[in-house]
Amino acid sequence: MDNNNNDNNNNIPQSSTSYKILLTLMSKRRTWVFLFLFVYTILLSSSWNLLKTVLSWYNSAVSSAPSSSSGWPAIYASVALGVIFGLLSMAAALAVAVPATLVTWISVLVLLTFFGRPRKSLVVEGKKLTAEILRTVGKILIKEGNFVAAVCAVLGYFLLVRNGRGVENSESHRNKSNFV
Repeated sequence: MDNNNNDNNNNIPQSSTSYKILLTLMSKRRTWVFLFLFVYTILLSSSWNLLKTVLSWYNSAVSSAPSSSSGWPAIYASVALGVIFGLLSMAAALAVAVPATLVTWISVLVLLTFFGRPRKSLVVEGKKLTAEILRTVGKILIKEGNFVAAVCAVLGYFLLVRNGRGVENSESHRNKSNFV
């Protein structure tokens, strides 16, 4: 029985020291900068890979049926590009919005505390404030993401169609020169 007590006592200091180390690391600015850069590197890498995949699919779809002038592959590819960049812009905006929202939330709660609000009232106001801030930030993120997605989709469509016509014109010019 004494061994169990000693084991429990030995585990508590180890877990508290690891907890203290974790708190020390997370309180450093360079840790947050590293996490920020790491997340953005992953986002950019994955979006770049998705971009290359969509463009290679588009090139294979156009090369397999070059005579189809319907433009459906360009529409599909441009919508996919719009979605990718829309989601990426929402993730970037979220990374900026979270710290700003947190500072605003803390500031309002501190001001309410200084004005002598009772604790129960402060908890209720804090819950209302949290819901309102999250709703507002969510609406703004969705609007911005949709706007970026629409702009990228339209721009991507026109660029893909223009490049597709340029490829078709150069191929037809090459074919005509071969017959002369």
